[in-house]
Amino acid sequence: MGTVTIGVSIAVPEPHGSLLQERRAGFGDAAAHGIPTHVTLLPPTEVEAAALPSVEAHLSAVAAAGRPFRMRLSGTGTFRPLSPVVYVRVAEGAEACTRLQQQVRDASGPLARELHFPYHPHVTVAHGIEDAAMDRAFAELADYEALWSCTGFALYEQGPDGVWRKLRDYAFGGGPVVPTQASAPLEQGTLPAH
Repeated sequence: MGTVTIGVSIAVPEPHGSLLQERRAGFGDAAAHGIPTHVTLLPPTEVEAAALPSVEAHLSAVAAAGRPFRMRLSGTGTFRPLSPVVYVRVAEGAEACTRLQQQVRDASGPLARELHFPYHPHVTVAHGIEDAAMDRAFAELADYEALWSCTGFALYEQGPDGVWRKLRDYAFGGGPVVPTQASAPLEQGTLPAH
């Protein structure tokens, strides 16, 4: 069966997700339309395709133990010069994201792995593009705000075309699986007027 590349993330719900994806594309990030707007819980990880059922069972258990929490995005940050990334900051919900990613990568589970960098929840809005475009992303989204209730996370697989596709949603508390996009925003994301 071979291997597959998977990731686990919290989708940024609508209208925020599409808005930030379009802004990312507008800054010149060619990967924007292949990567749904998200907060990473498990970065791209190669697993045996045959292990997917145990991965799904593990993620179901993590979700069943979880509870909804508030997520608030506010302003921008960057990992430059260490990594060519500009992001929107997770101003509220970062601790819950940190706990979740630890549970997803638990040493006793099928997704145990070390990270290349310390975990820092964020929403990437520019990656690996020209410095001037990175500066523009940092400045233009500096006043961005979004707030919603996070009710779960999702498992994604990266296709041979580089596009990430959702395999399954996981709702907190073992409730019914609801598409992440159905999470109603508590207020609209805003952009500064130019």
